[in-house]
Amino acid sequence: MQALISELQSADAGAILLNEPLKNHTTWKIGGPADILATVQNRGQLVRLMRLLHAHGTPWHVLGRGSNVLVFDKGVRGAVIKLAGELAEARFENGLIRAGGGYSFIKLSVLAGKEGLTGLEFAGGIPGSVGGAVYMNAGAHGSDVSRILKEAEVVLEDGSVETWNREDLLFRYRHSVLQEKPGIVTEAVFELGQGDRKEIAGAMAAYKDRRLRTQPLQLPCAGSTFRNPEGHHAAKLIEQAGLKGQRVGGAEVSTLHANFIINTGEATAQDVLDLIDLIRDRVRTQFAIELVPEVLVMGERD
Repeated sequence: MQALISELQSADAGAILLNEPLKNHTTWKIGGPADILATVQNRGQLVRLMRLLHAHGTPWHVLGRGSNVLVFDKGVRGAVIKLAGELAEARFENGLIRAGGGYSFIKLSVLAGKEGLTGLEFAGGIPGSVGGAVYMNAGAHGSDVSRILKEAEVVLEDGSVETWNREDLLFRYRHSVLQEKPGIVTEAVFELGQGDRKEIAGAMAAYKDRRLRTQPLQLPCAGSTFRNPEGHHAAKLIEQAGLKGQRVGGAEVSTLHANFIINTGEATAQDVLDLIDLIRDRVRTQFAIELVPEVLVMGERD
């Protein structure tokens, strides 16, 4: 590991932190240390980083803005990668929006609305990064990334760079090919339509008001815990199972929105996992429906 660290530092492969607690980088405020936390500012740094990790056989994970992820309490072996600098910027170009993989998905929706571009209103309540949104085919309010993405630039495990179009990404509900073919989205290009600024602002304001009224956004959480089963809403099933307010250790099913698990202060990853298992068992027993978590789990389990 020391040889790898020395090579990373010599190669200008990003800012390197050792044994960095990931609870400082996740919205759940949960997670042990990463052996290496590498923050890269541009594609060149990321390519060099990936080539060195590949050469050393070092496992890696990418961490966007820290939502939708549960990091185990023992932390993550290998490298965790964050995108910053040029990889967390956005710009308009010939009627398209080009956004770095590290750019805020919420901020992108606001930026588009101010330009009178419609199609990203649904993203106003999705707290992750652009890259994470592509990876998960994030969606809400009847729309998702697959409807507006033109193409994405991806750095693969060996450091090679490819551009994938919408069809290449094999989108389906909360899924893209990136979940089988690991890579890091460095840039996503979105095609949006022209709309009325006032109508766009009105729709986004309504969505925001609804989120503030129905989601525990002021508390440490990771967004929705489970995918919606076909024909059902996970939150409604959990509520009907009598699980609002259910606690395991420091983890609690939100009393505001049953598909959110909150960290009440000192929750561990195991608390969250045990609560997830309890919810799944109860819903399976009462309704014969299998809830599938949409939270990504990262690291070394106890």
